[in-house]
Amino acid sequence: MKAQKQTRRRGVALEEAILEATWVELAEHGYAGLTMENVARRAETSRTVLHRRWPSRTALATAALAQQFARSNIIIPDMGSLRDELCYLLKCMSDRAGSKDLQLFFDMQKDLVAERSSFADIRARIVDGSQFHAVMGRAIERGEIDPVRITPRIASLPLDLARHEIMMTFQTLSDDTIREIVDDIFLPLVRRGERSSQA
Repeated sequence: MKAQKQTRRRGVALEEAILEATWVELAEHGYAGLTMENVARRAETSRTVLHRRWPSRTALATAALAQQFARSNIIIPDMGSLRDELCYLLKCMSDRAGSKDLQLFFDMQKDLVAERSSFADIRARIVDGSQFHAVMGRAIERGEIDPVRITPRIASLPLDLARHEIMMTFQTLSDDTIREIVDDIFLPLVRRGERSSQA
């Protein structure tokens, strides 16, 4: 009995095992086939333990997705140009968004509505936005863009447009689409003197 207690997983180790088991279940059975019972069995724990941390399968699936995103964290180096860094960020974001992940979002929709949640809530839980903020911060320091013009709506525009395109087409972003988002839509809104020169 003592030996069992010594090997029992707790805290972070147990949480990692549960989320890993959840991800495997999602890969094998999809969101529709995800059950707390099967996750508990695969992780060699109990449903009670799962429910203490995640009150619903939507919360559990979101946590597993967040774990996977954290493992494939995107790092955008200083490339000396907002345009280059933003294009690279959108390319990495597109490459990471596999069709299975997108399908998961759509399959979760009914449960999200029932829980009065949304895709925006999931995004907030799985994406911290630190790399985008770093890109924007460097651009401001270089004087490439006017911080006064960067409202929350404008700041979220390139990532929102990219997500919309990916979710509507279930395809990765083409180079032309990335160029349009960055060059034709976003940069004219935030560059110094851009709007005043057009007025």
